[in-house]
Amino acid sequence: MIKHITLRGQTFALHSSGVIYWQAKDMLLISDVHLGKITHFRKHGSAVPLNAIHGNFRLLNTAVERFNPKTICFLGDLFHSYKNSEWEYFESWVINTGIVCLLISGNHDILPESLFEKLNMEVWPELVIDDFLLTHHPTERTPYFNISGHIHPAVRLKGTARQSLRLPCFFRSGDQLIMPAFGEFTGSHT
Repeated sequence: MIKHITLRGQTFALHSSGVIYWQAKDMLLISDVHLGKITHFRKHGSAVPLNAIHGNFRLLNTAVERFNPKTICFLGDLFHSYKNSEWEYFESWVINTGIVCLLISGNHDILPESLFEKLNMEVWPELVIDDFLLTHHPTERTPYFNISGHIHPAVRLKGTARQSLRLPCFFRSGDQLIMPAFGEFTGSHT
């Protein structure tokens, strides 16, 4: 499902997977994938399904196939932990897609920038494009419209018989749009 919105005269497609496609820039924005988290938790004894790793890449491939972007900008927390086997999957994925990838560093992005540079990925603390400020943490800075991640916003739906369902969502307030977490094993905040 896609919802088109206009921000500062630019058209953005908000996809139900949690990605944003910026039409004028042919750019896909993705936040909080947290690659490496599944392997990290499994290594430390958590019973996380191994197939969730492949789920992350399946989601990435679906988004790329849907929008066919020239550029992907990851808005932080791309890789959750120290280098583990999921890095090799990501490395292969970047090479095989042939898409220009950028990373706005987030609080979990602790891998050396040299690893990303070997993949020809640029790493930025933030990025200004036209009237837009792309960051990991929500940031208010006049005169820009901020698109960020970090918070993992969600909405809780409640039924009449005490049922409830928490779903990731986009959150817009003023000159800010906060993206939901993209990965299979990321959690959310209501």
